[in-house]
Amino acid sequence: VAAAGDILLHMPVMDSARTADGSFDFDPLFDGVREVISAADLAICHQETPIARSDAEISGHPLFNAAPAIAPALKAAGFDACAATSNHSIDQGFDGVVATLDALDAAGLDHTGTGRTAEEQAEAALYDVEGVAVGHLAYTYGYNDNLRPAEAPWLSDLVFPEVGADRVLADAAALRDRGAEFTIVSIQWGAEYQQTPTAEQRKWARLLLGSPDVDLVLGDHVHVIQPCQRMGGKYVHYGMGNLLSNQSPDVGLLPSTKDGAVVTYEVEERAPGAFEVTSMTFTPTVVTQPGHRIELATPRRHARSYERTVAAMTALGPEACDAEPTS
Repeated sequence: VAAAGDILLHMPVMDSARTADGSFDFDPLFDGVREVISAADLAICHQETPIARSDAEISGHPLFNAAPAIAPALKAAGFDACAATSNHSIDQGFDGVVATLDALDAAGLDHTGTGRTAEEQAEAALYDVEGVAVGHLAYTYGYNDNLRPAEAPWLSDLVFPEVGADRVLADAAALRDRGAEFTIVSIQWGAEYQQTPTAEQRKWARLLLGSPDVDLVLGDHVHVIQPCQRMGGKYVHYGMGNLLSNQSPDVGLLPSTKDGAVVTYEVEERAPGAFEVTSMTFTPTVVTQPGHRIELATPRRHARSYERTVAAMTALGPEACDAEPTS
């Protein structure tokens, strides 16, 4: 299983994907990480922003609406599924939620989290990965100050501080009852631009990984790399950084906002129908500017980004997480 950080499509990112005829082609932005992502049996993206129905409707911060071409580009980059729940999910109202899911479906990308109906949302994703049933849930800390759509009250069920741990764990148990043999929880949490996990993140990690129905926790939202941790033989990655965004010192933010990682987990069957992560590796990435191309960060190329990511990933100490960089 591979996962990566936020896909956060500011207008400058979309401008980098704009072609001479005015259309959009995001494929070149992913060329540097395509091989790493495609190597996984299951690759999961975090689609932070809504996806527009047409290029005429696109917008950037603070009410995002990404060019539709991003969805097929994610598929071509090697992603199989996306967590479609974030604090920006309802930037464009309920129609934006529907448009995003329609775009992912049209591109052949599975998704979890937000639903077009209460029934669709309750039927959380169950992927067939090499014959293994992998469940996937997604939650967010909130929807900023956006007015929640009255016609879609079920979207509030994805706000984990409001529904509480009992509801989240019940969702995981329901996935297990449907046949999930390995369940992943994608969660938006933490304090933006802070590389140390908050007390709330640590509390929720313990609650989630303490359940027999949750096997792996993937964190997003903070826009910098946060450390990983192993609890009871299970992994949580508190923050995977930005895979693609315009955040950088050029707009007054930390250099670490350019950093991301493709994080890969080896999952093995330890007993019939019982699966667990046996190792974790990570491939540091960086968004280069101008151009917003995602490139691998190594000790020889983009060395400062590489060093930042390795330091942040292991900040809780080697006993907390045994992840190794791949380059």
